[in-house]
Amino acid sequence: MPENSKVKVEVKTDRLSEEAAEDTSAEAIADEAPEDEEQDLEKKLEQSEEAAKAAHDRLLRVSAEFDNYKKRTRREIDDFRKYANEALIKELLGVVDNLERAVESSKEASEDSQLLEGVNLTLKEILKIFEKFNVKPIEALEKEFDPTVHQAVLQEASENHAENTVIREFQKGYTIHDRLLRPAMVVVSTAAERPGNESGDKKE
Repeated sequence: MPENSKVKVEVKTDRLSEEAAEDTSAEAIADEAPEDEEQDLEKKLEQSEEAAKAAHDRLLRVSAEFDNYKKRTRREIDDFRKYANEALIKELLGVVDNLERAVESSKEASEDSQLLEGVNLTLKEILKIFEKFNVKPIEALEKEFDPTVHQAVLQEASENHAENTVIREFQKGYTIHDRLLRPAMVVVSTAAERPGNESGDKKE
């Protein structure tokens, strides 16, 4: 074989080897590329899921805060409506006290006049207004003393009542809805002293 032909065959063989090597590298790169893309996609998916979860948590928190705000505002509005007239009604309590004393004094004096009738009518009208705004008198007489609604101004021994019972009322107490407007000023019973042997007595 001529030497030129041998050189050509060797050159051709080297080129084939290089092309085969290039093809192998290309296949390896092609195999690695999908794996990298898949990892990138998985990472992006995880990040998207975390972001969506964080946004959902924020939405739930904001929604809960808004619900609490609405409840608090509604409660404040209800309280304002309930107690808006509290100061005015407190001022009227003194008027009611005076009217009731006038009626009682007239009854004790056995007076039956148009003046007494007018005072009675005025008192009843005011009490109707109280009832309209859910203002109620506190029951005190013959009830057990309750420091949350009664104010004890005196204590008296009583044989006819159990200890710690309201036996007289100086001034009526009132509530407005579930709130104390004015406590009842009362006299509370104590245990009556029973006669017994004194320490100085001597037995015969």
